[in-house]
Amino acid sequence: MIRRIAHLDMDAFYASVELLRYPQLKGLPVVIGGGRRSVDDALLTAHADLPLARIPLDAFPRLAGYTGRGVITTATYAARQHGVGSAMGLMKAAKLCPQAILLPVDFAEIRRFSRTFKDIILDIAPLMEDRGVDEVYIDFTKVPGGQREGGRVLARLIQKTIFQETGLTCSVGVAPNKLLAKMASEFNKPNGIAIVFEDEVQSKIWPLACRKINGIGPKADEKLQRHGVRNIGELAAKGIDWLIDQFGQKTGAWLFDAAHGIDTRPVVTQSEPVSMSRETTFERDLHAVHDKAELGAIFTQLCEQVADDLQRKGYVGKTVGIKLRYADFKTATRDITLDFYTADASTLRRVAGQCLKRVPLTQRLRLLGVRVSSLVRQDEAENSAQKSTLAHQSIAQAATISVEIEPQLF
Repeated sequence: MIRRIAHLDMDAFYASVELLRYPQLKGLPVVIGGGRRSVDDALLTAHADLPLARIPLDAFPRLAGYTGRGVITTATYAARQHGVGSAMGLMKAAKLCPQAILLPVDFAEIRRFSRTFKDIILDIAPLMEDRGVDEVYIDFTKVPGGQREGGRVLARLIQKTIFQETGLTCSVGVAPNKLLAKMASEFNKPNGIAIVFEDEVQSKIWPLACRKINGIGPKADEKLQRHGVRNIGELAAKGIDWLIDQFGQKTGAWLFDAAHGIDTRPVVTQSEPVSMSRETTFERDLHAVHDKAELGAIFTQLCEQVADDLQRKGYVGKTVGIKLRYADFKTATRDITLDFYTADASTLRRVAGQCLKRVPLTQRLRLLGVRVSSLVRQDEAENSAQKSTLAHQSIAQAATISVEIEPQLF
């Protein structure tokens, strides 16, 4: 059978979920970001006597006059027409589209809808690779209907079923491999389907900018443009020896394959996470001494969120780390590896606190993060612990005690 791989991407997922709650905002520029729901809570409280769909438009907060460090998670297509996009600072977006409505992220709803649309896909096509809350790869090759019209028939069925069950739209690209499928899913957004066949790489892929290849970042693209390489066709015209000379053996060989539409990666239905982390950017720079209480509360919350993520997904870890970004945008990371596995929030808080003692805290901070790595499944860790010696257990207990008695910075 001809290999047919699909990339499915939910359309403006975070914003679309909010539009299910507030349908009166459809067609308007809406920006999702900030992460706090206090504004949303105030909106609901002020109009508690009205259904959500009947809250008047002038009651919603706007981007105009926004001050702070918030970043856009996503924006509706109406907002994108004004140059507003994901990962843009909200203050910059406020200058481009001050009339846009600003709503915070509802992570609980996002996770719920994410699980729902993925369950729908698995019922139709069981070989699915989870790539985040709003996108997946699907192997259509041996699924009934997966070869019809190059995969369009099955893509249309999945697209239609997701909309019927959730009210959300998605875009699907189907191609011989993951690299081309991801590019194809962008061709007809929103709510579109695009098919790329093996013999269409030159006609459909080569005219595109090099940045359309997932994995070519701004630095590589800038370097390519300095050498007169502006699109994928021009990249494909470069010999592999030249690419290796410019980018090194591994990257050069990959660029050559990517430009020719070659990608042998399988659809991976299960993968183990390497780490889990949470971080937050502050609305204003905070100081370890002058803002000790506020930093302490945020730090504790981050540790609790990471612990909840670990426990909910059934993992424990033994390397605990922190990430700090200072007011001058320089970043520092530190970590400590324990003699035992844990997913306990208080333990993470204590160990992460020890990491803080190994970084300078004289400057103000703009970002704080907590990370746990060296992950194993909880049941595997429990089996390993049962086989460990008494001496090893005593070392773990001693390590726990030493962490407990160390004073915390905040």
